Amino acid sequence: MAAPPDVGPDVRNDGQVIERSWREPERFGEIFDAYFAEIHRYVARRLDADAADDIAAETFHVAFRRRATFEVSRDSARPWLYGIASNLIAKHRRAERRRLRALGRLGRDRAAGGHDERVAAQVSAEQVKGRLARVIGELSDEHRDVLLLVVLAGLGYEEVAQALDVPYGTVCSRFSRARKKLREALGGVDPMLDQEGPTHG
Repeated sequence: MAAPPDVGPDVRNDGQVIERSWREPERFGEIFDAYFAEIHRYVARRLDADAADDIAAETFHVAFRRRATFEVSRDSARPWLYGIASNLIAKHRRAERRRLRALGRLGRDRAAGGHDERVAAQVSAEQVKGRLARVIGELSDEHRDVLLLVVLAGLGYEEVAQALDVPYGTVCSRFSRARKKLREALGGVDPMLDQEGPTHG
């Protein structure tokens, strides 16, 4: 029986690609090509560009080594890769908290010297970002991971549940609590723009 034809990038089935990579390791390059830039961007936004270089590369190194454990019935490797990246980011918790605290101070430090409307508007935006960064930095690791996987990575709740290997309900609860803390920090303004969170995934 002939092997099924390769599918185009718009309909790529990651489970099939990874299963084939068990026998043809070079096929894993398709997963790397499809997701490396996205994972790198996510890590850079949580930490910094230098850390992203190392952690994104390590994410795919770990994924390649563990590819035999991937559930090939799943058609997307995206949540799995974000889960690996999140575990690697966990080793840099202190650096992430320092960065968020620094961003929080930045909003306050720029509050002086705004004389025209444009600068005042910029200072106001920086203060909001500063408050958000400060509150995100104060969240528990578990709540911060869920929040940032939804907000920065754009994962749906089901994808976050897969990525972190926790129940769907736990994701909903953690996201709701994190969102509430952010809303309180902004004086009742919903930082999620009154969206109830992603419904995809």
